[in-house]
Amino acid sequence: MTNNHSSNLNAQDTFASLPAVPDELAVNELLADELVDFNKKIIVLDDDPTGVQTVHGISVFTDWSAESIEAGFAEGNSMFFILTNSRGFTAAETERAHEEIAKVIQDTAERQNKEFIIISRGDSTLRGHYPLETEVLKNTVEAHSDIQFDGEVIMPFFKEGGRFTINNIHYVQDEAVLMPAGETEFAKDRTFGFKASHLGEWAEEKSNGIFKAKDAVYLSLESIRALDIDGLVHQLMAVEDFNKVIVNAVEYVDAKVVVIALLRALKAGKHFMFRSAAALTKIIGGIDDKPLLTKEELMKGDPGHGGLIMIGSHVKKTTEQFEALRTCEFIEFIEFDVHLVLYPDKFETEIQRIIEASEQLIRNGKTVTIYTKRERLDLGENKQEEELKLSVKISDAVTSIVKRLDVRPSFIIAKGGITSSDIGTNGLSVKRATVAGQIKPGIPVWLTGSESKFPGMAYVIFPGNVGTKATLKEVAELLHQ
Repeated sequence: MTNNHSSNLNAQDTFASLPAVPDELAVNELLADELVDFNKKIIVLDDDPTGVQTVHGISVFTDWSAESIEAGFAEGNSMFFILTNSRGFTAAETERAHEEIAKVIQDTAERQNKEFIIISRGDSTLRGHYPLETEVLKNTVEAHSDIQFDGEVIMPFFKEGGRFTINNIHYVQDEAVLMPAGETEFAKDRTFGFKASHLGEWAEEKSNGIFKAKDAVYLSLESIRALDIDGLVHQLMAVEDFNKVIVNAVEYVDAKVVVIALLRALKAGKHFMFRSAAALTKIIGGIDDKPLLTKEELMKGDPGHGGLIMIGSHVKKTTEQFEALRTCEFIEFIEFDVHLVLYPDKFETEIQRIIEASEQLIRNGKTVTIYTKRERLDLGENKQEEELKLSVKISDAVTSIVKRLDVRPSFIIAKGGITSSDIGTNGLSVKRATVAGQIKPGIPVWLTGSESKFPGMAYVIFPGNVGTKATLKEVAELLHQ
């Protein structure tokens, strides 16, 4: 495998040099025609709650019980999400969860005589338990059915977050620069790190050489933008042995062309597993565009209390957004010293202090930001599993703050994928939420279900790696006004 050393690109110049974008209206018509008779239920397994960042009017289930999956199959919508939160799991926990999910999906599909596809929605910056999740799903479904998967479609394109795949290299946009994913801070993740930016090489790297970059099928921007759909279908029909299909995309129309080809291949009998970011789900689910949400849509029955903002993510973008948020005079800030996790009694005292201070402020109409200490807890080399377990304890503590609140905030914003998942499922006891839409591009809002701690609340799920430096401040200002 070649060691991929791609260089930064100027975004404007790069986009200008690409082939002309095809007529989107014509592509939309072709896509609509293909979706009309596509009768498979689309089940999206989301490794953190940010994967609903392109959809609206869709259910999210926070468990994978037979009851929840049956409810998803019974809905009129073609698609539903299951929040696994597996980005916060160990490898063993991830394997167990995905085996259980695949078995329940297969059993439910057989009982209801319904075909399905599974999309493993992962991070657009390539972190997460890959290829473990899709391999377990593939092996479990194959063991319990006569389905044999021909290939795996890899599509981390996510325009709202500035994630683009060009010439098979995946880029993360930062202001005017396109940075190869393998050169970003995300590639240095202590749990999910990687080196390759070329997606074929990335799949080879992550599979420890089992799948070779040279064996992958590459859907090029040249073919996509020439509307060579027959050629793309031909490529897809030739995929076998669970080899990888790499999707290049810069605009939504690119992804739509690919989905048209995929739908035709699926209808012709091919079976694919999908590892994608959030763009694919919107397109294959037939979700139309919706304007950004307004305060009026989200703040119904506002009790006159302050809001609550929880910041757990430690990526550079979150820290920059937090610094901008600190300039808001209407917010009270409370630091949570999470390093006390090493001293259980002191840790519990710290949690109680934060709850009491927050309740008083929220009741008095003040919006509160609780943020975890910005210095990382570093146990040294080869301690990744121990650090992950401690981070789960910290996340549990952040969750318990919400769980133990006696006052209802007017809204809650959670910053970071694992943080927002734990607060949603454990802190707010959500079993089934509806995605209201997005408050800013790529930033979804749940409306909590009737079973939750605070029913009908606007719960803003703010990914750690999305938005500009000012976006978190802008969301807080919008909800505060």
